[in-house]
Amino acid sequence: MTTARGGGGFATTRWTMVSAAGGLSDGAASRALAELCQIYWPPLYSYLRRRGHDREEAEDLTQGFFASLLERQGLQSADPARGRFRGFLLTALKRYVINEHERATAARRGGPARRPLALDFDDAERSYARGLGSGDTPEREFDRKWAALCIDRALARLRAEYHEAGKHSVADALFPYLTDSGELPSYRTIAEQLLMSEGAVKVAVHRLRQRFGSILRLQIADTVLSPEDADEEMRELIRVVAS
Repeated sequence: MTTARGGGGFATTRWTMVSAAGGLSDGAASRALAELCQIYWPPLYSYLRRRGHDREEAEDLTQGFFASLLERQGLQSADPARGRFRGFLLTALKRYVINEHERATAARRGGPARRPLALDFDDAERSYARGLGSGDTPEREFDRKWAALCIDRALARLRAEYHEAGKHSVADALFPYLTDSGELPSYRTIAEQLLMSEGAVKVAVHRLRQRFGSILRLQIADTVLSPEDADEEMRELIRVVAS
């Protein structure tokens, strides 16, 4: 999401818009925050599960947190200018959990359930369960799910671009070179499959990787305030994936 250019040519994206709005009196900023929350909530759910909350507790806390954040202008309890969006989310969630523990959950108070976002907890639970044997700390779990989410969304957008261009077979043949760590077919094999030269396949893979990196960085830039933060987040994502 790019709306305008800020200082130094950096795009005004979702998080810069939210930060500039402060108390979220601006409707566009409120929508931008809701969109970011809708996209980036799964790592928070996994964090809560790793902290020892059962599934029902984690679902209630996740929904309650976003209700508090979106309905009560939760940005006033944290300074987005001092952190990236994912850091803001995790810090705000930790504060929310402490407060809820001190006074009791909404369900125990008998209040109505607050569900500001439609969240697929079944999918989030399956994703959490796949990493149960990793021994990750809650914070490491959060980072790992964040990195996986960013990569999956970038891959989905890249695949959509290829499909829109009518390059379904090219995408199917070349995408494994982005993510698969096992043994891959030779470029010569792919060239024969696609009726291309081996050199053309090498160029196509190179361009695919470049475009994937660009999409991934654009996605991350949506959640930070400066090009420097985007670069740092990219380095952090690479570190998380490699470790």
